[in-house]
Amino acid sequence: MPTKTFSRYADLPALIGLMTGDEKHRAAAESTLDVLWVLYDRVLDVSPERADDPGRDRFLLSKGHGPAAYYAVLAAKGFLDVPTLRRWAEFDSPLGHHPDRVLVPGAEIGSGSLGHGLGLGLGTALGLRAQGRPEPRVVVLLGDAELDEGSNHEAIAVAGRFGLDNLTAVVIDNRSASLGWPGGIADRFSREGWAARSTVARDHTALHEALTAPHHGRPLAVVARVNPKEW
Repeated sequence: MPTKTFSRYADLPALIGLMTGDEKHRAAAESTLDVLWVLYDRVLDVSPERADDPGRDRFLLSKGHGPAAYYAVLAAKGFLDVPTLRRWAEFDSPLGHHPDRVLVPGAEIGSGSLGHGLGLGLGTALGLRAQGRPEPRVVVLLGDAELDEGSNHEAIAVAGRFGLDNLTAVVIDNRSASLGWPGGIADRFSREGWAARSTVARDHTALHEALTAPHHGRPLAVVARVNPKEW
């Protein structure tokens, strides 16, 4: 169960603060904080008790090179013991600079090498469809610069054509992509058959609505805009 001491959104900065020592990719971590919280607090059907349940929702952190916020949310929701955060990146700690699915309770993939998460999410969604499990959602969190990787373009095209409505891509847009996106990121997805929505990451109500509004027969892309000046 979530710790009674640190279980609120307001507690997340304190939990991140427990992870002292080497650089935590602060900007990468803080850009994901609001999306991670809304997903785990209001959207995803998963819990520590159901971490291996075949019917659980799957969350894949493709933007894995700044996992401090992810670890903090997992601790707030009871997947991790809070004291474990103090051992961040130490020798023999389960919490490294990139999440390891073998070591981190609740982590579905090992990540940090950008460009792999959406393809893995596509495969997971297809696997659930083949098993006759249409209910579990597969949610992949990416960064806008990560979309420069070619493997993402292939996954976007295939998911749209297969109508994988159990797949959701959440893209953190902090305008860091090298090449930019003519027409915007949401337009890139919608052209491939996705239901695409844009919102502000700090607006939890709007973010929740974007993540939960119906999108029958199409995968969902939610572009969450963040302001780097706030970090």
